[in-house]
Amino acid sequence: MGQKDENLYILIITGLSGAGKTQTINCLEDLGYYCVDNLPPALLFKFLELGMQSEGKIKKVALVIDVRGGDFFPDLTQALLELQEDRIPYEILFLEASNDVLVRRFKESRRRHPLAGGSRLLEAIQQERKILEELRGRANLLIDTSNLSPRELKEKLESHYSESDSSGFTVNMVSFGYKLGIPMDSDIVMDVRFIANPFYDPVMKNMTGKDKEVIDFVLDSPITKSFVRRFMNLLKYLIPHYIDEGKTNLAVAIGCTGGQHRSVVLADYAGRQLERIGNNVIIRHRDLAKYQLEG
Repeated sequence: MGQKDENLYILIITGLSGAGKTQTINCLEDLGYYCVDNLPPALLFKFLELGMQSEGKIKKVALVIDVRGGDFFPDLTQALLELQEDRIPYEILFLEASNDVLVRRFKESRRRHPLAGGSRLLEAIQQERKILEELRGRANLLIDTSNLSPRELKEKLESHYSESDSSGFTVNMVSFGYKLGIPMDSDIVMDVRFIANPFYDPVMKNMTGKDKEVIDFVLDSPITKSFVRRFMNLLKYLIPHYIDEGKTNLAVAIGCTGGQHRSVVLADYAGRQLERIGNNVIIRHRDLAKYQLEG
């Protein structure tokens, strides 16, 4: 392939159809990436040669390679092997979402799934999952967009791939409900279901972790105070070590039963405490909107 350019950053974007790859490359273009959608794997090296010969004009490339490549898509495995053999660094970003979310998105957009053919939509999605299973396991970053708004996906991408943050490290703090599943991209998962649940108080049952009554109830508990002290000390200890290992993003997930009360309070509290000592923090409440819409 010729002499490699150590300054060329290669990001391969793949994943399930309907999981947000189009929005992802739009965001990366805004971050200064040279983006190519639906690149046949056989042309990967030819494109990289052009990038390496650009005399520094192209420094970051994002290439979307997925099942739309049809019969050419299996060539990606060989292309990645050749990148490794030539010691050309690259990263893989894998986007996915739950089956029901993908079905809804395709029906709302009236788009046709690339593997649909004569089969049902759900069968096409399941087939695509199977095809991408090995590639998913090799991904450097996995983002589940099932519960992400376009703005939240953009923030997540910026936290990973933007160079504007001088610290280069972001903590993504997310609250969630166990009954709706653990966030797939979590690095640290903390279960706070041992703390007394405001749900069983008739006054607070229909409130959320954004209401003062709930915040006071959770944070004033002696058990919570003891836990928070230990948990914050753990995060303060771990973050510098993650940074030393070259990690640029840490996903911390705090879960309670429904993602309505305790996890919301503690994600907000922990996130604010980390911000006060100089960390870049993004706080998100994955399941809170469900209760706010119902209330």
